[in-house]
Amino acid sequence: MAKVKTSYFCQNCGQQAPKWLGKCPSCGEWNTFVEEVVQKEDTSGKGSWRVSTATKTSGKPRPISQIAYTEEQRTITHDNELNRVLGGGIVPGSLVLIGGEPGIGKSTLMLQIALNLPMQVLYVSGEESEGQIKMRAERLSNKGDNCFILTETSTQNIFKQIELYPPEVLIIDSIQTLQSSFVESGAGSVSQVRECTAELLKFAKESGVPVFLIGHITKEGTLAGPKVLEHMVDTVLQFEGDRHMAYRILRTIKNRFGSTSELGIYEMLSTGLREVSNPSEILISQRDEELSGITIGAMLEGNRPLMIEIQSLVSQATYGTPQRSSTGYDSKRLNMLLAVLEKRGGYRLGTQDVFLNIAGGLKVEDPAIDLAVCASIVSSYEDISIPNSVCFAAEVGLGGEIRAVNRIENRISEAEKLGFKEIYVSKYNLKGVDLKNFKIKVRPVSRLDELFQAVLNT
Repeated sequence: MAKVKTSYFCQNCGQQAPKWLGKCPSCGEWNTFVEEVVQKEDTSGKGSWRVSTATKTSGKPRPISQIAYTEEQRTITHDNELNRVLGGGIVPGSLVLIGGEPGIGKSTLMLQIALNLPMQVLYVSGEESEGQIKMRAERLSNKGDNCFILTETSTQNIFKQIELYPPEVLIIDSIQTLQSSFVESGAGSVSQVRECTAELLKFAKESGVPVFLIGHITKEGTLAGPKVLEHMVDTVLQFEGDRHMAYRILRTIKNRFGSTSELGIYEMLSTGLREVSNPSEILISQRDEELSGITIGAMLEGNRPLMIEIQSLVSQATYGTPQRSSTGYDSKRLNMLLAVLEKRGGYRLGTQDVFLNIAGGLKVEDPAIDLAVCASIVSSYEDISIPNSVCFAAEVGLGGEIRAVNRIENRISEAEKLGFKEIYVSKYNLKGVDLKNFKIKVRPVSRLDELFQAVLNT
């Protein structure tokens, strides 16, 4: 009988050490090493997935010019939002990891995709019974004759069923519940998650079957398990949103087959998740009257232009130190814009409380909404409303200048499509842009004082 050997693993990055360490030499985190039992066996030739003849041959280095490359034929699903975040569809042999908070709708999303795919899908669940999955499928009101359900946590048993019923798509719910017999630690541990993912990665690459993994997240909002998990997979998707709100966002964190800045938007209904093809309509509230402190900015998420609503509230500070609070927007950038408005615009904001909110729960990093943020703050400060038909798309510099942003034509087209009458942009953005192609009035400005004079008459 082989002697049981223990090893220590960093819970943050998966670094292995023969003894306990206070600080991880790899990621620098403190007190993250835990002891786990490791079964040291020679698993060559008796892995959980058969070794193909291609892997038995020893590889030889070849010039890159002699390597044949054929573009993978992607599988286009019924879900256009998923196709977008994956870069155009499901790539054969890809390993996709989907993370999100408990109850956000990860299992509902993947079951809905499994029921609608026109190919044989194996849905493996280690968290729910067959009856629970069937009950959710009935709620989604889809027969799903090509979807097979397996409730199993052992990777060896899963691969036995795969050989009996070869699937065209494999879905695992969730990776933290799987357990391999080659590692003697508990399910969800660092070594188990890494081993199970390695076995599924080998299966996906050798068989060409795309594999979707559902992953848990920690209280800090990061994917549970070692960081090496995210390095092993091809694509990492984050399913975000407030459980008390109807809308969900599927965001691309990593993608070897497409852009890493795409997002898809869904609405959670009693019958499942509905795709939101025009998210600008839900990100802009419908108002009967014009209110001060509310502006519309044109931003980009990947290749998708979005019109978002910025809400500001500026009031006299009554408790000493003025408050600076922002939701969905970088607080440091907010402080920078406030300093620009005070220095270059002459607005006495140092004694004011400033609250900024991005409507719809989005987290925005695009600098093109700087102009909309400044206009929103000054609108609330002066208590003068900005017309609902006006939007903004420009970056603001420290000198109060209006800077150009990328892909301005896409932003103008989106504003025109949604019925806006005017859009304020940087005058340096209009070089080479034919304004005759747009019916919307494009207002070029170069400094903040020009904008406030035109919009607020201040």
